[in-house]
Amino acid sequence: MLLTVKIHYSIFFNNKSIISEGFHWHFLHLHTDIFLLWSCLYQKLYLWFTMLKPHYSRNYNVCAFIGSPPEIFLCCVFQMRHNEEGLQAVDDLVRRYVHSCAWYLGPFYNMVRLFHPDYIKSLLTASALPVCFAGHCLLLQNGQEWSRHRRLLTPAFHFDILKKYVHVFNQSTNIMHAKWRRLLAEGQNSLDMFEHMSSMTLDSLLKCTFSCDSHCQGKPSEYIAAILELSKLLVQRQHYLPYHWDWLYWRSEQGRRFRKACNIVHEFTSKIVQERRLQLDQQGSAKTRTENMEYTGGYKKKETDLIDLLLLSKDENGEGLTNEEIKAHADMFMFAGHDTTASALSWIFYNLAMHQDHQDRCRAEIRSVLGDGDEHDISWEDLSQLPFTTMCIKESLRLHSPVLALTRYYSQNMKTPGNCIIPQGSLCLISIYGVHRNPEVWPDPEVYDPLRFDPENSHGRSPHAFIPFSAGPRNCIGQNFAMAEIKVLVAQTLSRFRILPGPKPVRRLYQLVLRAEGGLLLNVEELEGSHKE
Repeated sequence: MLLTVKIHYSIFFNNKSIISEGFHWHFLHLHTDIFLLWSCLYQKLYLWFTMLKPHYSRNYNVCAFIGSPPEIFLCCVFQMRHNEEGLQAVDDLVRRYVHSCAWYLGPFYNMVRLFHPDYIKSLLTASALPVCFAGHCLLLQNGQEWSRHRRLLTPAFHFDILKKYVHVFNQSTNIMHAKWRRLLAEGQNSLDMFEHMSSMTLDSLLKCTFSCDSHCQGKPSEYIAAILELSKLLVQRQHYLPYHWDWLYWRSEQGRRFRKACNIVHEFTSKIVQERRLQLDQQGSAKTRTENMEYTGGYKKKETDLIDLLLLSKDENGEGLTNEEIKAHADMFMFAGHDTTASALSWIFYNLAMHQDHQDRCRAEIRSVLGDGDEHDISWEDLSQLPFTTMCIKESLRLHSPVLALTRYYSQNMKTPGNCIIPQGSLCLISIYGVHRNPEVWPDPEVYDPLRFDPENSHGRSPHAFIPFSAGPRNCIGQNFAMAEIKVLVAQTLSRFRILPGPKPVRRLYQLVLRAEGGLLLNVEELEGSHKE
């Protein structure tokens, strides 16, 4: 190693017309000293890890989890990759250990990974603290605070409320399809599903949350750019271990960019919440508001939206949410809701493109409900008349779940089947990906087979075998909203377009959600007789 360093610097400094020989040797000796210093540091760290290794072995041998500590610095580096090879390594783990295993990342992180319904059942119902790199957020609430907020939020996602949002989903879908037709007319047949699905879901969320028509599918928006910037920065923080510590991250350039984007999002939400609160105070009740009331901010209020519902919600003591609490909930709904739904939709179209027989059967079912023409939007009642399409959606959510894992810290020892114990304070990773691809739970897990979700085939299956929206008390509160939006967009798209495999092989990439390297390009063909602007 030392010889390599000397050769490298000798070659670099060989041109004496640039740097003098004296400076060359001084510089070389300086870097040699640095190298020797680093070698000593490496040796000390090696000894430190060696002493800690028996501690980890004893800890997890007592807990009865299989999986021995890895070699010092390499840790689980190959399993930490977030690309196609990394996901295949997780497949190998699931096949090897079936239920769970211990997993180590040097002296700083040790965790238990679980990928079987019987093992995750008790963990998803227990009180735990989720792990979040977004700073303080309402996803991290626990105990009475979380319970109170959950009760106040639940009515906002009741089916009677969701019915009113279907026309918004239709509207945003129509805008996206008009954009597709323009691109197809210009000769662009391959479309990046993530790009278009992300714009569409953000458009819908802005309308349903704030009654704000930002036209974000057609023009830039500072607010949308900030949301996308936050997603990008969170991915980068997640992948760079030193940034997991707040004291370092908030002093870095990325931390400053994150705060700037957060400020843009918070200012947008705060302005709307304050104005809406003032309107409610002045008018006394939402019922006295005139329809189409104008608000400053460039939009019109036509329907009760999420902000209205949160402002009007009261607990058993007559207490509501503060402006700050409403702002935090709305921001998290926007941030967490758009990426997950966009990922789900993109992979649904990918799977249907790869299985034209299933796509044709979905299209026939959709047309039996909507008719052959393109004159009608889909209604709330229509969504329950699409059983096979729903099975295709669920099978895609199993095979390509947007969120691949949940992380939890437990304040007490947690027992699992097989006399295993997760130690108090340990990091626990509930692998949604592992559960959904566990061959002991799903025969031939790599095969896309929508009939897995036929009622006859689902009989006797554990309710924790399929958890794309998590499960237990902390399940996704917006899952019915997301499923309604997905069904509307899938039904309308398949009635107007044929989706075909793209020009290049797809490689999976896990960031905050499951994506594809270089985008998920699929070919799109407009069906004859389909046209709606």
